[in-house]
Amino acid sequence: MNIKALPLRQKFFTTNLAILLFFMGTGVLFAYFRFFHGFGSVTNLNPAYPFGLWIAFDVACGVALAAGGFTTAAIVEIFGREKYHALVRPAILTTFIGYFLVGLAVFFDLGKYYNIWHALIYWNGTSVLFEVAWCVMLYLTVLGIENLPNVVEQFKGNVQLPGSLSALNKPTDWVLGKADWFCRKTMAFFVIAGVVLSFGHQSSLGTMMLIAPYKLHELWYTPLSPLLFLTSAVAVGPSMVIFEGTLAAKFFGRKPETELLGSFARFIPIFLGVYLLLRLGDLAYRGVLAQAFDGSVAGNSFLLEFALFAVPYFLLKRRSVRMHGSKLFLCALSVICAVVLNRFNVFLIGVDMAPGFNYFPSVGEFAITFAFLAFGVLLYKIGVNYLPILEAEEHH
Repeated sequence: MNIKALPLRQKFFTTNLAILLFFMGTGVLFAYFRFFHGFGSVTNLNPAYPFGLWIAFDVACGVALAAGGFTTAAIVEIFGREKYHALVRPAILTTFIGYFLVGLAVFFDLGKYYNIWHALIYWNGTSVLFEVAWCVMLYLTVLGIENLPNVVEQFKGNVQLPGSLSALNKPTDWVLGKADWFCRKTMAFFVIAGVVLSFGHQSSLGTMMLIAPYKLHELWYTPLSPLLFLTSAVAVGPSMVIFEGTLAAKFFGRKPETELLGSFARFIPIFLGVYLLLRLGDLAYRGVLAQAFDGSVAGNSFLLEFALFAVPYFLLKRRSVRMHGSKLFLCALSVICAVVLNRFNVFLIGVDMAPGFNYFPSVGEFAITFAFLAFGVLLYKIGVNYLPILEAEEHH
């Protein structure tokens, strides 16, 4: 039986909210110095390490970890697995928040942040980042439209603006009615567009470091990098849905959806198997697999990354693991950590920069990153509290 999604309407001002606001306030303080006193006042970036924590985590990891939306939409809406329909709305909301934060992070990353709009009018068809910029902008627009039915469902026919704003009730309701008609007529197109755009920029982020063969370690420098970035993002998509669903149930006091999430986890070994086969085949073909065992920092980091991918691949084949809430969560977390470490390896750990330079993120870099995460959690809290995102629980 289908159960209608409803806003949670839980108490909003809690201790958890105070913690989120603390991290966001700290980030705002460091953001002031970043924008008015330059990178040097906040970061430990230098000429040899221009890609720091903000690029490696806030952008590269952020894009990958926001893959839950397009993978879930593809599985449910394109391949017709309607039994997982309850996972679509929270996945799409989380993806929208993730891409919004990625755009905000790019604003911080750019030296001349006030030129962020240049990609709109200064076209460079030979630039990978130009393609990424346009795909992200278009996909963020698509995600906004995919989330529009939630707003329409909640407020259509129920617009009650207070005081003098009440004159806008009927016009607003008319706009919502038109938006409802637009979404019903065009949503299939936007679902497909979202998947296509995601394939574009997820793979193109892997293309970016191909311009530096003399800097990136051979364990990660490969012509297959675009395909590896794409397949790892597809694999982490369902893992993020499980991770978010488990935490949402925990913090919002809801019944865990272990059976539904465990069934959804059946797709993870399939996606991981494709990735691991490509990864091992590429290393063996290029004859560089032995470098993983040379005892270096890069080699050890690769082994840890590979283990984080391989362990859940084998474990999630077992139904007893998928239907055990804690084990399922830990397997999903392992895939997430594997993708995060992979992006760090490509953009930081595996990069051999000029001698005499070292890099470790500063307090300011960590503070702004934690502020992004806190802001994302706050937006999710607002979304599920006031919009029909999570399905209502049955009460017996």
